[in-house]
Amino acid sequence: QVQLVESGGGLVQAGGSLRLSCAASGTIFSINSMAWYRQAPGKKRELVAATTSGGTTNYADSVKGRFTISRDNAKNTVFLQMNSLKPDDTAVYYCNAGLVTSTTWSLYNYWGQGTQVTVSS
Repeated sequence: QVQLVESGGGLVQAGGSLRLSCAASGTIFSINSMAWYRQAPGKKRELVAATTSGGTTNYADSVKGRFTISRDNAKNTVFLQMNSLKPDDTAVYYCNAGLVTSTTWSLYNYWGQGTQVTVSS
């Protein structure tokens, strides 16, 4: 019913930039929050950045000043602009959306399949 499709991952040198995109599709009635998480090998999945429908944003301390989350509500799409990338940013990045579908009429969390970001030193 709902799909989150991420794109934009890849291999980049330290200090470089990448822009991730995540488009939500399906029987969506409304989207409350959209966020990016990441999971490095052997580590727990952690919140990177999040944004609400009202435009409020929050970031992990480790990415503040380097990453920017933005959202196109008309296209149900969220972006993550990542600048000054470090090797520690290497992880699989997952898109997350809290949304209501026109079939369930309830708020559920949905996840994308993940996109690999690798930062070389």
